[in-house]
Amino acid sequence: MTCLFALSGKGGVGKTTFAGLFVRNLVELGKKPVLAIDADPNSCLADMLGVKVPFTIGSARERMRDESDELKISKHELLRMKIAQGLVESNGFDMISMGRPEGPGCYCYANGVLKAAIGELSRNYPYIVLDNEAGLENLSRRIVQVVDILVLVSDASNAGMNTLERLHSLAREMGVKYRKLIILVNRTREGRLPESAARVRENTGAHKMAALPYDEEIATLAEESKPVWEVSRDNQIYSAIHEMLDEITKAP
Repeated sequence: MTCLFALSGKGGVGKTTFAGLFVRNLVELGKKPVLAIDADPNSCLADMLGVKVPFTIGSARERMRDESDELKISKHELLRMKIAQGLVESNGFDMISMGRPEGPGCYCYANGVLKAAIGELSRNYPYIVLDNEAGLENLSRRIVQVVDILVLVSDASNAGMNTLERLHSLAREMGVKYRKLIILVNRTREGRLPESAARVRENTGAHKMAALPYDEEIATLAEESKPVWEVSRDNQIYSAIHEMLDEITKAP
């Protein structure tokens, strides 16, 4: 049975860094193979994981239209081929990236391909980490039907905390289904939740709400585009994520 972690939240608060740390810690906890899916058009997760993606699902949009006729195979069969070609295999995890569609048009086709890719691949992985763009757009498009663990990330500002409540309300309005909600409040003062956190937790019914302090090593990692595998094991953020995932993956 596959467990899907979907990360989303306010832009620029470290969401993709956490997605990378989730993948690393799941691998190190022996929950492998893990499938990492970069559903953010900015496509930064590959750098966080230290891998190179040969091409994205979005970029395959135009190719599939022409190649299906040229190769004389169905679009479904071509899709299976593209998924296999775009899947990056690494040590303990694999990765696929949505990217941006080439040429004019909306993301509808790319989203459909991503949804099909998740359906095709999910049965092969006990854990999937889905890094969404800021907001809940991907989930609202039903790229996945049910999220096991929805992870919302914010900073400790008042605006950030208000955004968490708006995202939660939006998720309810869109009928996003999840089993547990985890809220990560990043770059807090001395690792303490702001006063508004109690209100946010009560209004969202979050299963867990964690305060994560500003960390110089993590900040340097982001600035220098270094992969999460270089974060030291005694790092406070690494340790917090490791402990949290160990607890969650043991829970029934």
